[in-house]
Amino acid sequence: MKFMKSTELGLSAMYRILKKSGAERVSDESADELRRVIEDIAGQIAKNAIDMSNHAGRKTVKAEDVKLASKQFFKS
Repeated sequence: MKFMKSTELGLSAMYRILKKSGAERVSDESADELRRVIEDIAGQIAKNAIDMSNHAGRKTVKAEDVKLASKQFFKS
């Protein structure tokens, strides 16, 4: 029996993303893995954004914090 980890993102969204990106067919495992990877990246971005807002002396995380925190994951 496989134990399910609680997730924030829906599996159906992962199927749609893969399909919209050109996949003809999508396995359950690939959709689940995409969800895991995206949630890991999102968690890292969120932590970095929180650090940035704290460093700026704010309790509120702003869009600029998220944008800056996510830059490491995108090519310039």
